[in-house]
Amino acid sequence: MAGPASDTDWIALYLGAAAAEQGAAQNTLLGYGRDLRDAMGWLAKRGGFAAADRSKLESYIANLEAEGLAPATRARRLSSLKQLYRFAHEEGWRTDNPTLQITGPARARKLPGTLSMAQVDALLDAAGSHGRGDGDRLRNRCLMQILYATGLRVTELVSLPVSALRGDPQMLLVMGKGGKERIVPLSPPAREAAAAWLAHRDAEEERARVETGAKPSPFAFPSRGKAGHLTRVRFFTLIKELAVTAGLDPAAVTPHTLRHAFATHLLQNGADLRAIQTLLGHADIATTEIYTHILDERLKALVLEKHPLARDG
Repeated sequence: MAGPASDTDWIALYLGAAAAEQGAAQNTLLGYGRDLRDAMGWLAKRGGFAAADRSKLESYIANLEAEGLAPATRARRLSSLKQLYRFAHEEGWRTDNPTLQITGPARARKLPGTLSMAQVDALLDAAGSHGRGDGDRLRNRCLMQILYATGLRVTELVSLPVSALRGDPQMLLVMGKGGKERIVPLSPPAREAAAAWLAHRDAEEERARVETGAKPSPFAFPSRGKAGHLTRVRFFTLIKELAVTAGLDPAAVTPHTLRHAFATHLLQNGADLRAIQTLLGHADIATTEIYTHILDERLKALVLEKHPLARDG
């Protein structure tokens, strides 16, 4: 079977299949697209995707290093190419997969940043006081309580359907990466914050319906933007604002930091690693195991700081 006529078609057909068959998220697809367009530009004068062999592709990866790209970026570009060529081979566009024996740069295992319980408490307090009005403060408090109680990914949180919070649920059904569902428990403070926010949200929607005929939003955190719900970018900005209000360094606080804090604090308090894997929606336990390394580093720092034999003199 002959492959697509152009490299652009290669990318478009692959991304379409990734969306349909793998349930890849929009942000994931955008990342694949950026990586593959970069490779397409480099290969344009070298025969394109169809003519590329192992040598050409290794030269491309080497060129990325020469440009000063970080190992993680180079590894991601190679991963995108590997997935494209695996798809091309399965579709019969190529009789071989030239990326099979190409190894990428070693990726340093960087421990994720996290927060202490006291710092999280300060953020939660800030969420209840930060905002232009009662509605903003109720929403902000609900967002932060749910985030810390569940460890949701940002996209999972901001796109949460309002139906998931109806009826004071003790468990939350979440649609995660690849369309995989998981259930996470809601803490009493998160349930109380959700009930207060829904009461305000519903009253505002009813007022808008009466005054303008507006239709109700299906999202827990609606917005007038194209997505219909609070965006990732706005929530990222919001959490920086909350960090400043809480007296924390905003550079050290991101939505993902709260996810890390959720997992680390569970582990500190004796939670099973497999249970944390399930709650976070990790496909591989190895991804969850990084939190044990965070604890190792904290224990090491504690010994060096507090043990009498570690002190000078």
